[in-house]
Amino acid sequence: MTRSPTQTGRRAFLAGGAALLATPALAQTTNYTTPFENSTVVERDPSEVVRRNISSFRSLDWRPYFSDTRNGAVLVDTTSRALHFWSGDQSVYKLYPTSVPLTEELTRLGRTEIVRKVVGPEWRPTPSMKERNPEWPDYVGPGPDNPLGTHALYLSWTYYRIHGTHDTRKIGRKSSNGCIGLYNEHIAELFGLTNVGTQVLLI
Repeated sequence: MTRSPTQTGRRAFLAGGAALLATPALAQTTNYTTPFENSTVVERDPSEVVRRNISSFRSLDWRPYFSDTRNGAVLVDTTSRALHFWSGDQSVYKLYPTSVPLTEELTRLGRTEIVRKVVGPEWRPTPSMKERNPEWPDYVGPGPDNPLGTHALYLSWTYYRIHGTHDTRKIGRKSSNGCIGLYNEHIAELFGLTNVGTQVLLI
């Protein structure tokens, strides 16, 4: 039986869409031997299939960004929506897809470091979040409704975190109020690799 061009095109579209949906869930890993749902608006309808900066989601070398990798180094590229990690001895490199802030006004760039690590973080909206969203709760405890997911890395900048999310639709998008979000399985892995004092650079 001969398929019409319309049937062939539909099959190709569905196959391509499935591949795109699967892509961001993978973190690239190289081991060298030498609150709550709808807590923010997202840039597009979360049910849409979106093309996610695949060309710029690639491995990077640490040298253009850090003078050394002592105590580990984290680079967050808000343009490609990717987080890069290098261990102190450079034997481990990780690359994860992230969510990034909704707007430039909510985005902070520059150098900071991890000052605290928390499993099962609590969440409280910042004053500016509460002003924009007065209907939000004042407190959300650890669990599936917590917008910080399962783990959080607190940065030296007040209110800024690298954390997990239970709403996986947000990863790969502009969807946060300032923080950097990862899939819960990825933040759990990064949590185990980083230390208090690990340097962080957002570009």
